[in-house]
Amino acid sequence: MQKMKAQCALRLSDKSTPRIVAPLRTLLPVLLSGFLAVLATQFAAAEPIADVHVHYKWNQKEVTSPEDAIHTLHSNDVILAVVIGTPAHYALELQALSPGIIVPVWSPYETPGDWSTWPFDKNVLARARNALASGEYRGIGELHLIGGFAPDWKSPVISGLLKLAGEYDVPVILHTEISRAGYVGELCAAFPDVRIQWAHAGAILSADAVSDVMQACPNVWAELAARDTWRFVGNPIVDQTGALLPAWRGLIEAFPDRIVVGSDPVWPVDKLDSWEEPDSGWLKYAQFIDFHRTWIDRLPADISRKIRLENAQSLFTQPK
Repeated sequence: MQKMKAQCALRLSDKSTPRIVAPLRTLLPVLLSGFLAVLATQFAAAEPIADVHVHYKWNQKEVTSPEDAIHTLHSNDVILAVVIGTPAHYALELQALSPGIIVPVWSPYETPGDWSTWPFDKNVLARARNALASGEYRGIGELHLIGGFAPDWKSPVISGLLKLAGEYDVPVILHTEISRAGYVGELCAAFPDVRIQWAHAGAILSADAVSDVMQACPNVWAELAARDTWRFVGNPIVDQTGALLPAWRGLIEAFPDRIVVGSDPVWPVDKLDSWEEPDSGWLKYAQFIDFHRTWIDRLPADISRKIRLENAQSLFTQPK
């Protein structure tokens, strides 16, 4: 009986095999081709990008180690990263791990409250000169000039740092969160030989206001870090699909050689520089940099290439 059952099973198997295997043999190349196409799309390397606004701060280090930060940059195809350390030597720690990518800039900030008090610190200029003279830093910033905190740009510390930047021929990253473009317009006109990276393109200013400064000052690069849908939310530069709004696209097409982008990996923004809560911005790095990739990829190829990489390389390359 057992032998008969085995023979029946064998005959059933012999009859059913061609009906199942033959279609699979036909479909297998198609299925494999489709799988490989999807796999290639998912793992294709993104276009290389420059990030001109990267923070590495005391309250980020407890969440993201220097090694983790470098891994994050590499995994997001960043080949140039302008790093602002708080304190400044934190930027040098990242550079030591990846000297071909990291561009350290010197920041006067050493403690959480320095973003509002630095213009009144008489030691800032001496510290800045020593830092630039060391040759370890290739810029100054991010300098926050906030309405209600910042004095006139003609004050000794602010104007002194701009003069030092001209003397050492390095860019300055300025954060001017003031509801008028005149402040930075006057400053950039007073220092025409100093390259100025205008952080967040004025933070809350419109495309028209940014355009006025760009027209008046050929030494200003508008930087669009944090002009995303999670941080400076009151004045968006993109629509719901991630495409540039007409006014901002017009600005970028008018000044394609002087637009740069950055991640500004600071989070949460409503508890900025809190002692109680670590800054987890590096954990959101891909989200911040992909925001820019989305609208950059919709521009003509020549403009896209400039904004994604070439403008940053020009800004942070010493003129010959």
